[in-house]
Amino acid sequence: MRKFLFGIIGIAACAGAHAADLTVDTSDPLFIQARSGVLTKTALDYFDNGLRLGENISYGLTDRLVIGGNVHYQQEFHGDHDGFSSIDLGGLYRLGFASESTQRIIYDVLFGLKFGGSHRVRTPDYADSTYYVGLRFGRQYDGVTFAATVKSSWIFDDVPWGMAFIDFNPEIYFRVNDKWRIGGNFAVRKATNKHYNDESIGMKVVREYGRTQYIGHVDYAFESEDVIAGLSVNILF
Repeated sequence: MRKFLFGIIGIAACAGAHAADLTVDTSDPLFIQARSGVLTKTALDYFDNGLRLGENISYGLTDRLVIGGNVHYQQEFHGDHDGFSSIDLGGLYRLGFASESTQRIIYDVLFGLKFGGSHRVRTPDYADSTYYVGLRFGRQYDGVTFAATVKSSWIFDDVPWGMAFIDFNPEIYFRVNDKWRIGGNFAVRKATNKHYNDESIGMKVVREYGRTQYIGHVDYAFESEDVIAGLSVNILF
């Protein structure tokens, strides 16, 4: 454990020597786009039994408020759980910038709702009627970002009497140099229906070209033993 902690500190120190432009680092877990900024995220994920293709578009209404939406399509190789996810419309409001706190902590509120979607895809993330709210917080340094998100979701279909769950997701993100980044995360989900409880770990590698980033990631879920590998492209307009 001591070697691991010293390794993290060493990486952070090296990364700190490579200051980056945080206004275009769209993979940073505390990124928020400026007023009138448009961000698109296109993702393709492969899992044990299929593929998922997703598109997310968001717009900066002000320097504090971002609104957007996303939708995903799932194709199973050996099953019939194919179809579109519910449409997710939501937003992010920055309660506090780093410059407004003596501890330089950033605070964001997340909120949104999901509706529609295929009845053949029966998972919480693809449910028909879901409301969620959350808090994202952390601190950015020149070379590293520490962040965590706590989000509560309420689902009103697909399970008897509905369901609720809470997600907790701490993250660490290194700006290795002016082009490369790496990140890691740990996620915990606790649900009123214990069948959906899960814990997962993941890592990502990011290559930046101006206002475009290419991201590769791998995630492993302990309860379901699912491995998900994917590629995505972020473009900031």
